Amino acid sequence: MDNQNNPGWLQKQNMYFVRHVLIHMLMDGIVFAFSYWLAAFFMCNMHMFLEDYRISMDYFKAFGVQWSIGQIVLFSIFGFYNKVWNCETIRTHVKVFCICLIYILFFTVISETVYRSYRVANGIYPLLLIFDFSLIMVNHHWRSLVAVISDLIKKRDKVVAEQQLMMIIGAGFSGRELCIKIKKEKVSNAKPVVFIDDDIRKQKMFMLGVPIYGGRDKILEAVGKYNINTIMIAIPSLPDVERRKILEICSQTSCKLLTLPSAAEIISGKVSVNDIRKIDITDLLGREQSILDTSCISSDISGKVILVSGGGGSIGSELCRQVCKYAPGKLIIFDIYENNAYDIENELRRKYPDLNLFVRIGSVRDKHRLEAVFQEFNPDMVFHAAAHKHVPLMEISPFEAMKNNCLGTYNIALTAKQYGLKKFVLISTDKAVNPTNVMGASKRLCEMIIQSLNEPGKTEFVAVRFGNVLGSNGSVVPLFQKLIAARQPLTVTHPEITRYFMTIPEAASLVLQAGAMAKGGEIFILDMGKPFKILSLAETLIKLSGLRPYQDIKIEFTGLRPGEKLYEELSLAEEGMTASEHSKIFISNPIPFDRDKLMNKFIPELPELIARNDHQELIAAIKEMVYTYKPVEN
Repeated sequence: MDNQNNPGWLQKQNMYFVRHVLIHMLMDGIVFAFSYWLAAFFMCNMHMFLEDYRISMDYFKAFGVQWSIGQIVLFSIFGFYNKVWNCETIRTHVKVFCICLIYILFFTVISETVYRSYRVANGIYPLLLIFDFSLIMVNHHWRSLVAVISDLIKKRDKVVAEQQLMMIIGAGFSGRELCIKIKKEKVSNAKPVVFIDDDIRKQKMFMLGVPIYGGRDKILEAVGKYNINTIMIAIPSLPDVERRKILEICSQTSCKLLTLPSAAEIISGKVSVNDIRKIDITDLLGREQSILDTSCISSDISGKVILVSGGGGSIGSELCRQVCKYAPGKLIIFDIYENNAYDIENELRRKYPDLNLFVRIGSVRDKHRLEAVFQEFNPDMVFHAAAHKHVPLMEISPFEAMKNNCLGTYNIALTAKQYGLKKFVLISTDKAVNPTNVMGASKRLCEMIIQSLNEPGKTEFVAVRFGNVLGSNGSVVPLFQKLIAARQPLTVTHPEITRYFMTIPEAASLVLQAGAMAKGGEIFILDMGKPFKILSLAETLIKLSGLRPYQDIKIEFTGLRPGEKLYEELSLAEEGMTASEHSKIFISNPIPFDRDKLMNKFIPELPELIARNDHQELIAAIKEMVYTYKPVEN
């Protein structure tokens, strides 16, 4: 507003307006002249009347300047040089057309009467109207036209950039159906451009117009040749081990990785063959589907009263889900954290409306609460999954680890024995082997407790030991995924640190199988496959997110945390392992320990030891009881 009161500013604006109007006037005059030439050229060339073209041009050479100026004058009279054309409406454009029409009619009448001796070809007039109006529109809207064309180019480039140039691995029935579906429905802007198949009979052939380039050894070459940005694995029957091998090749690219469900997923009824999902880290485990003896598990659970302590946690909730498949008489979820218990309760009630499901809130530390629950339901079998499991946190709060893990396990196991349960299954961990931290040592004590309570002919006490499960609360994979989503650096404690991994459903199913096989006193060890480097896990998760490790997402090394070791073990060297009737379940050979000292001295004195809150005294007591416990100084 201040500028508008400035005389200098007003003068500058007036000069700009005058220059703008003069340019448009000049251009309109040129437009009329050019329109006349175009009309004469098109009309005369279409009819091969070259003589008419010469006459028409002679006429315009004589009077063209006057006619061009006349158009400028007419537009000035109607005030069109005072308007901002880019903001005008269709109504204005109609007015412009009417002015052009009036002027061309006037031009026609004068040419055919006053200047008849030039014999201008009659067909020139309608063409002159079309070209004159069109070019005037272009003259006054060229900025808008440039913007529109620019937007169209940008949209086209965006479509091309976003187009998924897809490689389909598997030129079988599923790959063919997928290709048809994508082409027919234009799924996700995808375009199949190449197949990969290990069948040499199909290679170098075409299917649905798409080349079958070669086997898996040609994946990287084909990605570069065809500019692939999306890879789809379309072999539902592919064994998990082979799937992992192919994914290891694909993960060397920066392509988005997708897959059809596996045969096991389809058979389970969870998904259909038409479902497409992103590759996740569980696909890279490369583990064959566990084959369970369902009749054995069913006889153990069907019609029985099953209690799951820690039933709202990662392992506990999955145990509940799988127990439900075998139609228990009653299922009791016992957990101290009501939110998790509430969530799994709602899920199971929706899925199994006829299930006799009960939720009780309480702590395994509270012997009186446990006795009340056991008296109410008199369970036949307990899966004990309630425990503190985070190594660094338990190093900071070792007394809580001993209260919850050791005393809690003793309380619930002793209660189970008193009420004459048939079977008690403890969920243990690979960290109990040669423990270097309080959490691992506490779980080793839990194993020793249930072995001490086991007596022939009464409650069968067993433990099931396994490593990390993918996706459990607080585990590394969900943490990495959150950091990647936030584009924050991933932290790895050491470049060489390794861990065993398995999926939560597989771990839970093998726990049920081990429980069904138990005769009492065993420590079952689950086959965890090969250990994974956490660094490789971080790099793979970044790639699966379509990003580049160390460029889009940094990886930082922070050093080993308190109580953490580079690698985990599943059994003690002196234990060894014996094969069981299941290929993925082994039995550790028992090693001697002082049961009398554990049950009659350590456990009874533990509450007082905890109450004294002396860290060094606690560690010394644990070392005396668990001779393999060797704390590390980080």
